[in-house]
Amino acid sequence: MDRLRQRADFLAVANGARVSSAAFALQARRRDDPGPIRVGFTVTKKNGTATERNRIRRRLREVVKRLDVMSLRPHHDYVLVGRREALTRDFAVMLDDLRSALRRLDRPKRDSRDSRRPT
Repeated sequence: MDRLRQRADFLAVANGARVSSAAFALQARRRDDPGPIRVGFTVTKKNGTATERNRIRRRLREVVKRLDVMSLRPHHDYVLVGRREALTRDFAVMLDDLRSALRRLDRPKRDSRDSRRPT
């Protein structure tokens, strides 16, 4: 598993699927190359001081490290956008949130026409 570091890669993932949780938002995008899974982390300035943002980022990195790699899909890029709630949220709950977010990303998309009632 590699890290995303280029701004262009973060912007490309931002156009992909998104799932929100209390402590973070997870963005994902499928790549067409055979490269490894890549993960990026970002925390905006509205989430606190530099020390708090770094702590949020460290907690998110540790959650991804403890996640079983089989949960992540090959040839995908993921970005975790940290929220202030990540400072106080229980670590085990954050890990469950990430697993749940990954499952929600894997669900097939519902077509808006499927939700209409038959006439």
